[in-house]
Amino acid sequence: MDEVEEGKLWSLESKCPRCGSKFTISEYFHNIPLIGKIIISSGRCGNCGYIYKDVRAAESHGPQRLKVHIDSPNDLNIIVVRAGTASIYIPEFGISITPGPASHGFITTVEGVLDRIKEVLEMLREDPDIDMEKWRYRMDLIGRAMKGELEFTLIIEDPEGVSRIMSEKTEKEEIYKS
Repeated sequence: MDEVEEGKLWSLESKCPRCGSKFTISEYFHNIPLIGKIIISSGRCGNCGYIYKDVRAAESHGPQRLKVHIDSPNDLNIIVVRAGTASIYIPEFGISITPGPASHGFITTVEGVLDRIKEVLEMLREDPDIDMEKWRYRMDLIGRAMKGELEFTLIIEDPEGVSRIMSEKTEKEEIYKS
């Protein structure tokens, strides 16, 4: 992608997944310092307001597992680029996030990943089948981790190899699906 100029790549007209109206998705290419080449996709339905957004690295490194041990409050500032097809694991907390059909990529920090997990846990609170003791335990773990009080391992498994954890501490391992 060296020859691609920054800016809009293309637009695609489709149907809104929510209301079926005409819907346009645009893709943009950017080369961001420290992160590298990325593609940002976005669209908004003029009828119902549905918003589509996705971000992914433009260059693949093949299927990979990325792992970083978070052991200081400064590590919460490590930048994370997660593709929509990637899974996130924090084994010490028993947390696994696998992508669904509507999963989107994002750029954030380790703290931002924890905040997203906290938001999902907040939504699960309303589930009548939830084990509230386990819910409280996980909320406590996430809260303490966000304050830098707990060490943990952040793992991203990406079958497309376009996710990144921007730290010298990151361990990379090729994974093969059979």
